[in-house]
Amino acid sequence: MTTTQPHTVTALILALPETAGSALYGMVDVLAATGTLWRELVGEEAGCPLIRPRIVSPEPKPFCCGNAVPVSPEATLERAGRPDIVIVPELWLAPTDDIRDRHEAVKDWLRNCYESGSTIYSACSGSVLLASAGLLDGREATSHWGYGDLFRKCFPKVRFNPAPNLVVADQTGRIVTAGGTTSWHDLAIHIIARHCGPGEALRIAKVYLLKWHGEGQLPYASLIRRQPHADSIVRKAESWLAEHYRESLAVATVVRHCGIPERSLKRRFTTATGSTLIGYVQNLRIEEAKRLLEGTATAADDIAAVVGYENPAFFRRLFKRCTGLTPGAYRRMFQPLTDVPNRFVAR
Repeated sequence: MTTTQPHTVTALILALPETAGSALYGMVDVLAATGTLWRELVGEEAGCPLIRPRIVSPEPKPFCCGNAVPVSPEATLERAGRPDIVIVPELWLAPTDDIRDRHEAVKDWLRNCYESGSTIYSACSGSVLLASAGLLDGREATSHWGYGDLFRKCFPKVRFNPAPNLVVADQTGRIVTAGGTTSWHDLAIHIIARHCGPGEALRIAKVYLLKWHGEGQLPYASLIRRQPHADSIVRKAESWLAEHYRESLAVATVVRHCGIPERSLKRRFTTATGSTLIGYVQNLRIEEAKRLLEGTATAADDIAAVVGYENPAFFRRLFKRCTGLTPGAYRRMFQPLTDVPNRFVAR
């Protein structure tokens, strides 16, 4: 009886000088273990690799990527052939770096791979490169939440969504973007489940203790990020709100403080910051609530009052909308390690 060997998926992992070494080699490690490592650990009959990861780069010579991590490409883009999948790991980019002036050959290669039928995956800021290549135009995508303003300003055709840990961008399912930093864990599980089966994905997750971040990115995101802009009136409003956001009539009072019509301030505020005025106040309040949940034992209803909400039920709904979690769940997730019960201490 002849046994048919399963198809080994070819996965090209792109390495550039901006690439994060941890994501690059973590992905190589995990994908290379599919089909074999679990069997070895539990003493089953030897298997065969289900994914063949290869590091590719525009040039063949070794170089150092982010944090001086050495990289030795296995192939150049020109000689890599047409892969089943392409993976763009996290890139070390500033929140304002759109890389539209770099890596034109890489962008051409990515477009050609997609047009030839490859499935394209990105982790964290890797989606900035996909956006710069035009592959995300008219499509939904995610990345680390810190790049939200960059997408809004530089890639307005992309429907940026900072909440989920994974977003399937196109109807064919051949472009998938993952969220922040260690979202490459989620991406690896997704790739293995999709190309090798859910069972193998579960086995690899068990081997590497990989956790699926089903809560998404919202619990980790900062709701307040001061944006550089030249509107002195808006800066005046931001400074005042930073001290007075807890006040019940904060919006009306800041309008009087700035001395211009309410409609004009709201329009200028949204143009300069990307946030509505009331939304900015709500974000300041929720950020304060998060800090209190993380660092105190104050009850959630009392925290609601402290940050400016007389209605605890409204506060709870708003908190969950902004963070994806209830106040209680958020506190359990981010409580300091010193507050963790001793049940984890070896006896």
